[in-house]
Amino acid sequence: MTEDMLGRSRRLTWSEEGAGSIQEYHDHQDHRPVDLCVAVSNGPRGLAQPMTSECVRTVNPLSDQRWDDLVARHPKASAFHQRSWLEALALTYGYEPVVFTTSSPATELENGLVFCRIKSWLTGSRMVSLPFSDHCEPICDSVEEMSALICGSQASFDFKHGEYLEVRPTSEDFGRSGEAMGFRPAARYSLHLIDLRPDVDDLFRGLDKDSVQRRIKRAERAGLVERFGSSDELLRHFYGLFVITRNRHNLPPPPYAWFQNLLHCQGKALEIRVAYLDEIPIAAILTLRFRKVCYFKYGCSDARFNKFAATPWLLWNAIVAAKSNGALEFDMGRTQEDNAGLLAFKNHWVSRHKQLTYWKFPGTPSLGLADSRMLKMAKRVFSHMPQRLLVATGRLVYRHIG
Repeated sequence: MTEDMLGRSRRLTWSEEGAGSIQEYHDHQDHRPVDLCVAVSNGPRGLAQPMTSECVRTVNPLSDQRWDDLVARHPKASAFHQRSWLEALALTYGYEPVVFTTSSPATELENGLVFCRIKSWLTGSRMVSLPFSDHCEPICDSVEEMSALICGSQASFDFKHGEYLEVRPTSEDFGRSGEAMGFRPAARYSLHLIDLRPDVDDLFRGLDKDSVQRRIKRAERAGLVERFGSSDELLRHFYGLFVITRNRHNLPPPPYAWFQNLLHCQGKALEIRVAYLDEIPIAAILTLRFRKVCYFKYGCSDARFNKFAATPWLLWNAIVAAKSNGALEFDMGRTQEDNAGLLAFKNHWVSRHKQLTYWKFPGTPSLGLADSRMLKMAKRVFSHMPQRLLVATGRLVYRHIG
């Protein structure tokens, strides 16, 4: 059954269906750099100051090695900045990645603000940094660079017919610059980060005793078997559980091709962990690794086996493995502020969290209220769909909602 379900800027081109290879994607591109001359204020926010001209250019992160070099060395880079993540987005959904930078073509990149261009007849055109990514901090080292990159991205886009830009930073630096340039908060989330520098015993003692520690011990007593890696079999078992989980929440799953492309592009940086009870897959998680950070990106389970606490057990195993491989941080991902259950679950692992604010231009400070109402309406429709139809719906709609 699972196998049945698997089934004004430079304009980059891509087929409407998003099918093809990265090489085919490159063959369709015009790689000539685009220069966008923008005015950048060097004065205090809200005060009229003399303006200096800054030249902002665009580069293709799928073909320009300088982007890989910047991501590899800059402290603000994350797993979501990598070419491999952008390739998976392009292959699956047909999104068009572009980086804005103040660096000249003849020098290495010193900064960059990466977007994916989304063109949808259903939800309109926009540039998002980045779709299906928990966060994506602009890579720059000064307020002046940040302002130039923001202005460059604004100057590149035609904002007729409701088009907009969306940026998903982790720090408050973008808000201070972006708000002065017309960006407004679009959504807020909590981001839970576990510091892996303490030893393993101290990490375990820091977990909630009742909600985490005891559940991990319960799973160990239950005799669960864990298998991990990036094989096709593990991916099929993961996706089968993921479909069950999304169905339980009245939501369509992302297409199977998304996870296939992630696995292909990420290579050994992607790891799937599946828990089995008598050879039955009952829970699974998917993590990504980049430098000294491990990212918990997806989790799923069969609710019939919740009493065995397989998901906390898998997460703990992933944390221990990440630490043993030299990771200093475990990123548990974003959580919507109104998702009380998931917030409580993550708070039991790390009591302190930071706020993520997504910013939109042009826009009003709606904080996603309209999107929330639409989601509630959509979930009522999805709740009446059989599982196969829900999977088919995911294949059709996800490219429109990134």
